[in-house]
Amino acid sequence: MKIKEIRAKIYRWTGEVVPPQENFCTNASDILFERGDAMKSYRFLEWLVVEVETDTGIVGIGNAALVPHLVKPTIDIYLAPMCIGEDPWDYNYIYEKMFRKTHAWGRKGVGIIAISAIDIAIWDILGKDAGLPVFKLLGGRTKERIPVYASKLYSDNIDAMQLEAQDYVNQGYSMMKMRFGYGPKDGPLGVKENLARVEAVREVIGYDRDLMLECYMGWNLEYTKRILPKLEKFEPRWLEEPVIADDMHGYAELNAGPIPISGGEHEFSLFGFRQLLDMKAVSVIQFDTNRVGGITAAQKINALAEAYQVPVVPHAGQMHNFHLTMANLNCPIAEYFPIHPIEIGNELFWYVFEGEPDAKDGFIDLNDETPGLGLSLNQKYLDNLEIIT
Repeated sequence: MKIKEIRAKIYRWTGEVVPPQENFCTNASDILFERGDAMKSYRFLEWLVVEVETDTGIVGIGNAALVPHLVKPTIDIYLAPMCIGEDPWDYNYIYEKMFRKTHAWGRKGVGIIAISAIDIAIWDILGKDAGLPVFKLLGGRTKERIPVYASKLYSDNIDAMQLEAQDYVNQGYSMMKMRFGYGPKDGPLGVKENLARVEAVREVIGYDRDLMLECYMGWNLEYTKRILPKLEKFEPRWLEEPVIADDMHGYAELNAGPIPISGGEHEFSLFGFRQLLDMKAVSVIQFDTNRVGGITAAQKINALAEAYQVPVVPHAGQMHNFHLTMANLNCPIAEYFPIHPIEIGNELFWYVFEGEPDAKDGFIDLNDETPGLGLSLNQKYLDNLEIIT
């Protein structure tokens, strides 16, 4: 079996978009003074899909959520020619070939994202060729079901956030994550607004459910050190990405405190995660499989993290992450974006793909009989999707 063709397409959402609330989530540029709609930089309404076809007629589906207009030419011009004619079962060789031949410019960011999309598609091929779900190829079932946390609760008015939190309680979630809406440039009033929302959510869900707190790199070290003591009483399971991803020393300093720090969503390589672990910079690793080199690279990071006894909770849910979570004991839970009208863009995969598992009572399961990743392209929303080839 040989790889015959690689097709990269961009799916652009042209349908209705729910405008997010002002101060809905901090982000890395939030500390800046910006004119116009600064929130636009946070939204992503396009998704890259890669189809890798073999000479036996098997088609594997991979994807990438970030910068698709940069990722697509990277695949078309540089990566696809490296992969055509290769046996997909030589997946580790193919990964290393792509990684090493683009190393001068691709080891973090766009290059590794493009590699990730192809690698995910290759694993889909392997599962389909073997007649097994991908998690069975990765080690099999380590859990009866995967516990998931509802990941939304963008910063909003307090009543709206409490209603949303109550809805997740009613659906049976035992864990959920909320976003902070205020950062350093908002001063003491912003601190007060952040704390009021954490208190309001805790008021609804109590303390027998886990609450995760998300900053999305929107704070800095000084601000985080000031607010952390005020957050302790709310017993968060973790504080996520308080500072920009490159500030590993900042992460390490914060992680030495009483609240566990999580990160890794914006780290891209095995060697970067080794640095995070050696520095004791995070208590939870949150790589995204479609950013770190795909399933091949993610398995290496999982093994590394297990040796340090630092759990891995992949970012963003989705099937490529769920298969890894099911197959790894060191991946105790998974992130889950509830089905929702398009708002930020995290919801877009529900509209591009079919086969993503629905959460029930705070758990998802994977089918033992469905080969590959279990995804197909969704035909229901084509009127709202422009496909760029």
